[in-house]
Amino acid sequence: MTNRKTLDERIAAAKLEAEQKQNRLKLLLQEQKKAERKARNHRLCERGGKVESRLPRLALLSDEQFDVWMKKTLLSGFAEKVLNEILPPSADTANSGDAVAQSAEVVKTAQPPIAHSSGKMGDAARVAG
Repeated sequence: MTNRKTLDERIAAAKLEAEQKQNRLKLLLQEQKKAERKARNHRLCERGGKVESRLPRLALLSDEQFDVWMKKTLLSGFAEKVLNEILPPSADTANSGDAVAQSAEVVKTAQPPIAHSSGKMGDAARVAG
């Protein structure tokens, strides 16, 4: 029976080791996701800051107005052309044409930005309109 007990102990030890490795894997995956979120958040804040530093009046827009401005400017054919010059489309983004067409449809039906109290449209509105 001594061999049997030793074998049972080895099985239990192997199960414990497998459980510990599984937990370690979960922790490493959590760390990886956290690092990816942190990097994405940093990139978004940095890029958003660059846009706002070049167009400071964007800070005056409401979220809805900013959304309209973004759709009208970034979904224009010119923006896509410039992006393709900088970074040619890959096979991964080849299927995004439907999304762009749907977004362009939203832009057509979107309300124009609200005029400022002076009666003049802002720079973003003139560009978008």
